[in-house]
Amino acid sequence: MIGELYEEALRGAAPVEIEHADGRRRPLPVQDWLALRPGDAGLLDRCRGATLDVGSGPGRLAAALAGRGLPVLGIDVAPRAVALTIAAGAPALRRDVFGRVPGAGRWRTVLLADGNIGIGGDPAALLRRVLGLLGPGGRVLAEVDPPGAGTRTEPLRLRSGRAVGEWFPWAHVSADGVGALAASCAAAVTERWEEAGRWFVALRP
Repeated sequence: MIGELYEEALRGAAPVEIEHADGRRRPLPVQDWLALRPGDAGLLDRCRGATLDVGSGPGRLAAALAGRGLPVLGIDVAPRAVALTIAAGAPALRRDVFGRVPGAGRWRTVLLADGNIGIGGDPAALLRRVLGLLGPGGRVLAEVDPPGAGTRTEPLRLRSGRAVGEWFPWAHVSADGVGALAASCAAAVTERWEEAGRWFVALRP
């Protein structure tokens, strides 16, 4: 049901919400993923060489990088997201980041935008995985929560009308907490910046 509701949201078939364990709900921010938005520019400007966009969604960042002439690949678990990325002008594959990923060990940049450092609910496991996808001199660019927001994992699920998805774990990592996370993965934060109210970090092994 998670995949079905995510696909439904990408199609614009019906409004989909994110539900927290305490009952709070908020809209799944699909509109934020469909076109470039404030804060994206600095992230795109920092991409160097072959770039892997993990959890690329509808592909706004992958398409922008392709438009700049950078080699790029978007990966997402949702077929609709992959189709939208390709339609936007960037190559994309249906892949789980923890599964087989083309070019492993050769990527110059790996993107974890839109809070995708939370994928799987274990940010250390995810960071180790994407660090392993990098080639020599490569780095990870990740969007994180604002300083003071704390680092935590919580259960979430998607909801649309009477349709309710299964609970899944999602992690949140704050800009002032990512250093400890990086150190636990034999990595270091080399840059931290804020743009348009969004926070980002660059990490290297």
